[in-house]
Amino acid sequence: MKRLCLTLAALALAGGVAFAAPYPDTIDEGFVSLFNGKDLAGWEGGTAMYGVDPKEPGVLQCFPGRKLGPGQRGDLVTVKEYGNFILRFEFKMPPNGNNGLGLRINKPNTDAAYHAMCEVQLLDDGGSWYYDAKAKKDKLKPYQFTGSAYGIIPCRRDNVGKMTGDKANACAAGGSYLRKAGQWNFMEVKAIGTELEVYLNGHLVTKGDMAAFKGDGDTPDRIKHPGIHNLRGKIGWLGHGHNVKWRNIRIKELPDDAKMGDVCPATPAPEGFTPYFSGKDTDLATYWKGVTTEGGFDNPIVRRRATPEKRAEMQKKADALVPQHWHVRNGNLFFDGFRGGYSLATKQDYKDFELWADWRILTERGDSGLYLRGAPQVQIWDAHNQWHIGSGGLYNNQKNPSKATSIEDRQVGDWNRFYVKMVGDKVTVRLNGKTVVDNVTLENYWDRKQAIFPSEQIELQCHGDPIEWRNIYIRAL
Repeated sequence: MKRLCLTLAALALAGGVAFAAPYPDTIDEGFVSLFNGKDLAGWEGGTAMYGVDPKEPGVLQCFPGRKLGPGQRGDLVTVKEYGNFILRFEFKMPPNGNNGLGLRINKPNTDAAYHAMCEVQLLDDGGSWYYDAKAKKDKLKPYQFTGSAYGIIPCRRDNVGKMTGDKANACAAGGSYLRKAGQWNFMEVKAIGTELEVYLNGHLVTKGDMAAFKGDGDTPDRIKHPGIHNLRGKIGWLGHGHNVKWRNIRIKELPDDAKMGDVCPATPAPEGFTPYFSGKDTDLATYWKGVTTEGGFDNPIVRRRATPEKRAEMQKKADALVPQHWHVRNGNLFFDGFRGGYSLATKQDYKDFELWADWRILTERGDSGLYLRGAPQVQIWDAHNQWHIGSGGLYNNQKNPSKATSIEDRQVGDWNRFYVKMVGDKVTVRLNGKTVVDNVTLENYWDRKQAIFPSEQIELQCHGDPIEWRNIYIRAL
């Protein structure tokens, strides 16, 4: 069977880094853009209502003040039809904004909520039209909020007390995983056969199978959905006359025999590297342990001063939190970013080493990192929307360079590949085939008067944001 896999580009050797074995250091996932950032080439339908504001290049917008042509609906649809696919995009809602994503539309000028496979709802979930903030009560049905298959499959709305600090304050009300109006959101939609999965800002909010319904009025909304079993059709934005915005719209077409449960096999480990995570459910328990901040035990100096009994006690507490927040999802190592979750560490300590790791952030302004020998950190963040500095830099350095030399990051939701080499206190980092840190000293964040620890654990950092990892391979030097 054909698999839903990353297509890996040829090996590139640049920047003077010597690799232990041929290994592809760039990733081509096979996505293509649906929006060129300039005009509506490739789109049709209610084109009069959509376009690009010169003040916001690269952003597709629905303009409420524009009139539609004769016989046009407010739907902007692709010229091309699609069968099985993965769609990624970012979107921003205005206050009380409303729009939708039509999947497999095969009848023009009809309501895609019913005549397409489905409409994935896009709504300002916390807006006063849809949510009563005073009474803390929804004004709509569960299948009408963002991420739902409208009228068919309700979305998950249990984001109450789960996130920390400003992360929690950024979310819309009512348990939604949507950001508040005026903020960018990332969504990934998988339509494979009759099945649907919708991920909103990193979290799976909708999952279901249209084959469970006849479409004759047996759906939760008790309305007929004659297009519910469409296996092919156009993709469209379903305008409601609100200034909704989109960017970075890209799609990957999948073979006709693709299955939702297919998992891309891991890239084979380079010779001599230990597969710390290669997609197996057992990898997490075999190679990784928890980290806790209680008692300052995230600090290697504190851990080393503690008695063996105290270290064992605190490690037991740290390990208990791991299965609550770190999971194997779709063959990837997923951290949910929720309150109470913290970093993950290798059970083995390392002196000099090489490391390969794939990662992707799942939210606009997402943040994470890699601790080397227990010290922060090789930075991971949304380089395109946050500080406009690339990932890979040694963020906590003060005397030595702390920034990546260039931005080599993919867009939010796309996979990146790190190569990290540490010898003594010197670190080299390559991101997506480009050297962004070249033999730079990593300072000891925990005690700047001493050099970095000669041997310690490697950590995947928690920063209160969801993140996915895969293909983590480490080799001692």
